[in-house]
Amino acid sequence: MKVKKNNAYLLLSLIFLVAIAASILVFNPIKSVIQSRTDYGFVAVPELENYFTDKQYKIDIKNYEIDLELFTEDEMISAEVVIKGVYKDSSLKQIDLNFYDNMEIKSILLNDMAVEYIHDNYRLSIFDDDKISEEFKIEISYSGSPQSLGMGSFNFDEEYEREYVYTLSEPVYASSWFPCNDLPNDKALARIKITNDSSAVSISNGILENIEIENDKKTFTWQTIYPISTYLIAIYSGKYKKFTQQYTNIGGKKVNFDYYVSPEKYEFAKIDFDFHPKIFEIFEDLFGEYPFIDEKYSVVEFFWPYGAMEHQTVTGMSSRFIGGKNFFRDIYIHEVAHHWWGNAVGPETWKDVWLNEGFATYSEALYYEKVSGYSSLVSTLRTKFRDYTEYTLYDPGPNMFGSMVYNKGAWVLHMLRKEVGDDDFFTLLRNYFETYKYKNASTENLKTLAEEISGKDLKTFFDQWIYYGKGLILIEYDEEITELKNSYETKLKISQMHEEYGAYHFPLDIEIKSNGGVKKDFNFYITSLDTNLIFNTKFKPAEITLDPDSWLMAIISKSFVDEEIAEEEIEN
Repeated sequence: MKVKKNNAYLLLSLIFLVAIAASILVFNPIKSVIQSRTDYGFVAVPELENYFTDKQYKIDIKNYEIDLELFTEDEMISAEVVIKGVYKDSSLKQIDLNFYDNMEIKSILLNDMAVEYIHDNYRLSIFDDDKISEEFKIEISYSGSPQSLGMGSFNFDEEYEREYVYTLSEPVYASSWFPCNDLPNDKALARIKITNDSSAVSISNGILENIEIENDKKTFTWQTIYPISTYLIAIYSGKYKKFTQQYTNIGGKKVNFDYYVSPEKYEFAKIDFDFHPKIFEIFEDLFGEYPFIDEKYSVVEFFWPYGAMEHQTVTGMSSRFIGGKNFFRDIYIHEVAHHWWGNAVGPETWKDVWLNEGFATYSEALYYEKVSGYSSLVSTLRTKFRDYTEYTLYDPGPNMFGSMVYNKGAWVLHMLRKEVGDDDFFTLLRNYFETYKYKNASTENLKTLAEEISGKDLKTFFDQWIYYGKGLILIEYDEEITELKNSYETKLKISQMHEEYGAYHFPLDIEIKSNGGVKKDFNFYITSLDTNLIFNTKFKPAEITLDPDSWLMAIISKSFVDEEIAEEEIEN
């Protein structure tokens, strides 16, 4: 998911005024702070330890069949959902699901039998006192008006004098419109049937199996052949206009890129969406084959104003970011990247959300590196540089979708790349993807795999950047140059200025240049708050640069001030 700040409206106004003059530049206005959902006044995420019960970890859902009818004028739905699963604990006699209690349940059957249940707040508990099998089938019939929670879990919207419906359920709001085991690591297959007015086009995850028309109603049936997390199950429905690209992937397979937009955005979308094949080519080369190659990739215009959402095989793209100017390429790149990072490889828990957003954000930089070289990667990352001192990257609490998770997550991957080296880092990305594809991974899984591939102990790295450390590296340094008989000796005193965490350990590159342009590079590994370095050059150093290639999430400054300048400043 990519979230855009509210003040982007002012920014965009200024951008359009200079668009013609700036057209020769690569413009990425999405590279601003990604805001926490609470800043928009949305309902906060429920306390996750209360949202889930212990019993939810003791079942494994295998399949959802969701048959949903939309009544857009009344902003109501009527649905029948069949859930098939197995008990992981043979002694369990109660199935707990997530489902908001404003929805009116008409009937519940468990293995074709009526059963007792409790429906309260966001929990549905079904009692299986006479359990006859380790497998179960739950059939639930219900209706009601779904609450629009979080960033807009279920939305009835009117745009261009037409009705549209869309969902955005991340992280735990799928249960606002269908009963489910809403744990991100309980992936299942899904069939989604959407019935709406016969003039509407309805889109969901996976493959389009069938379209049925009956009187003034039309039903679209979609089927996933790859497992999906509940927060990624989505529906879109409205009077969309469709166009298609066909992409031939790295293995020679063909897949459709299907695009659905309002008639008003059709010509703009044909321009903005056209570079999707290039994104896929680069990511398949970097990470491996598109993981949903036997289904599709699609982009659907929706009217959530803050960004985009990576529903598996269906990216919801805010109408605001379809303008025919290619201004918002970062968003498109980010959402495609999520199909590797977040959709195929899902988070084990929501404490691991940085694995979704940090990987997708760093993928933006990797894309630009492939297109334009390492300097483009650096310039992309620099726009994401902030001092994050309040939360840890792992388990960020209420900052789950704040900018830290995205931007610091990207920088941490960049620093991990430096820590293990390019060859091992890109091997790690591909192995991580292949190992956990269609599954879920934790931060610890990533650490273990990185250690196996690199042969390095990465405990300190993960502790300081992910598990416990907050903020970034703050360095002040002083230099002293001494002329020797045949060379120059440079002494550097380097001090880390943050005592709340202690000493960060990190590789430090130092570049020395002469007035004539002669250059020499040195490499050190810093492990203490105060470090003294000594090195020699044949030439007199005129310029000393720490971290010249921007590998570190660090603020680096000189600690001394020329005495004459200081005295002049005091006098003035």
